[in-house]
Amino acid sequence: MIIDFRLRPPVGGFLDTLMYSAGARRDGFTRTVGFTPSPAAQQQSMDLLLGEMEAAGVDAGVVVGRLAGVLGSVPNEDVRQIVAAHPGRFIGAASIDPTDRRRACRTIDQALADGFRLINIEPGSYPVPMHADDRRLYPIYGHCEDVGVPVIMMVGGTAGPDLSYSDPIRTDRVLADFPTLNVVVAHGGWPWVNEILHLGFRRQNLWLSPDMYFSRMPGWEEYVKAADGFLSDRMLYASSFPLCPVREYKSWFESLPIREENLRKIMGGNACRLLGIPARNP
Repeated sequence: MIIDFRLRPPVGGFLDTLMYSAGARRDGFTRTVGFTPSPAAQQQSMDLLLGEMEAAGVDAGVVVGRLAGVLGSVPNEDVRQIVAAHPGRFIGAASIDPTDRRRACRTIDQALADGFRLINIEPGSYPVPMHADDRRLYPIYGHCEDVGVPVIMMVGGTAGPDLSYSDPIRTDRVLADFPTLNVVVAHGGWPWVNEILHLGFRRQNLWLSPDMYFSRMPGWEEYVKAADGFLSDRMLYASSFPLCPVREYKSWFESLPIREENLRKIMGGNACRLLGIPARNP
């Protein structure tokens, strides 16, 4: 079973986010990391995306709701509808408003009741940016830890107004303070590659999803070494569609010098274990 851990379909609120509304910007990044823009992204076609997933042999994709200021927001209801419309194809990650901790905790509980399997937190991208270790987020982390739901934390790439918002020391504090909370670091903590890999070595509750920064960006070779070594059980495969094409990214990923048994874990087995879902045979 292959699970793409970061996939944003061309439908609903996603179309209002920068990744779709600023197509030239998106396609420029796609070419920068060595790929051809996806027709599904350019034509904003759900049918083309489903066809691309089918052709690539990608069984399911994690669809991430978000509250992200200028980057654009995607309501949880939009994600719920996508998951419901395509049974078995998509896995929902819900977003929260961190400015009201009680409401955020209620949102988490409702999301779990609705079948969401992760909570997405983007500290530096909120309308009022926060660092990962902002104490306003701590009750929310604690609630996620208590109910046993993993968190996707975007602390890499353009994760905030300046580079301090992806500072791995702040991520380390969260990992240390909530040792049984599984945290997926989206965008691989880039550009702090060696530092985030050290955290992966040090903190067993860190899971790493380098996604679009895995591809030919500075430091990508170190991700590969970790994926085929000490982090093979906690590395997650993700195309970050529409920023990378589903099919071409998968073909490129499978060409990396990663042993077959580790590829199987990274491209699906680890995600199944993290999310508590049964792995399907190809």
